[in-house]
Amino acid sequence: MRRVLVALLACAGLTLGFAVPAGASGTKWATASSANAGGGMHALIKAAQKEGQLNVIALPPGWANYGSILKAFSKKYHIKITSQNPTGSSAQEIEALKTLKGQSRAPDVIDVSNSFAVTGAKTGLLAPYKVSTWKTIPASAKTAKGNWYDDYGGFLAIGYTATKVKHPPTSFKDLLKSTYHGQVGIDGTPTQTGSAFAAVLAASLANGGSFTNIGPGVQYFQRLASSGNFVPVEAGPSTAENGTTPIVLWWDYLEEGTISSKLPSWKVVIPTDGHYAAFYTQAIAKAAPHPAAARLWEEFLYSKVGQNLWLKGKAQPIELNAMVKSGAATKAALKALPPTPKGTLKLATAAQLAKDSTVLTREWSTKVTSG
Repeated sequence: MRRVLVALLACAGLTLGFAVPAGASGTKWATASSANAGGGMHALIKAAQKEGQLNVIALPPGWANYGSILKAFSKKYHIKITSQNPTGSSAQEIEALKTLKGQSRAPDVIDVSNSFAVTGAKTGLLAPYKVSTWKTIPASAKTAKGNWYDDYGGFLAIGYTATKVKHPPTSFKDLLKSTYHGQVGIDGTPTQTGSAFAAVLAASLANGGSFTNIGPGVQYFQRLASSGNFVPVEAGPSTAENGTTPIVLWWDYLEEGTISSKLPSWKVVIPTDGHYAAFYTQAIAKAAPHPAAARLWEEFLYSKVGQNLWLKGKAQPIELNAMVKSGAATKAALKALPPTPKGTLKLATAAQLAKDSTVLTREWSTKVTSG
């Protein structure tokens, strides 16, 4: 059976404006905390189309079906989208908010791993905004004011090329075997990218660690590197395809959606000894150069159309529970979701992830990168 990840938010333990008069002329969308606060959806659409531009960052077309999402938004509203640094990391997104602030090319919106959204909110980089479907987003997946809200998620998985990997790995323990020498990769540096961070945390859970103790995960990768099994490159579709990393630790929806589509022999399994699931997070830049377009983008993503487009990308959208109950979820896409492990699974809190991030920043480069 397939189990909806969103349902697990209830046990995650994560706790976590000012309005412009409705219909007021000259609405300042940069400070509007909802569509109604700015005069309604019609007013928002009109203002966004007048801006005519949306700047996004770090959205690869193959990631959770973002290629289709970007095209659909642009076609529906006739708004030009500039997609910057599509292969960038969450850390680079936050950095861009700082360094490009005040410039017309600054990002309007971001899609980052949760710990980076928490940091962005604390440092005043993000604008509070509640989408029209706010009530269908679980309370544990958003801040009370709307500075950020989770969008889609999945499980950390082991993917491998069956034609090259003769003995299919099913666990983190397996990957330490000599048969996988020079084969295992992750998506970049875990202090910079959420998916690589997830690989380390999942490895920690598989080796006696916890959400508050990522140390065993760092030690695991230290052993993996010492054995020669770990390939220190940014792994993904290209390295899987050219054989640089016949094994990739990545999100299940990316393994299924971006690698399997290019490599028919690509197989995907959830590690038996380390189940880790997480959501990415959306936010609007407080200094967005196109504030109305930024808010319209979020409204689109959290609409039935946007949520189903993420679902089509084999990711679990945050509103999936509500969509399944109402019959709004596309049945074919729902059926095609990657299988998930059985049993009870808890999600890490923002505070726990922040603590783990501090440990990784201190230990990764000295213990793993430097050997």
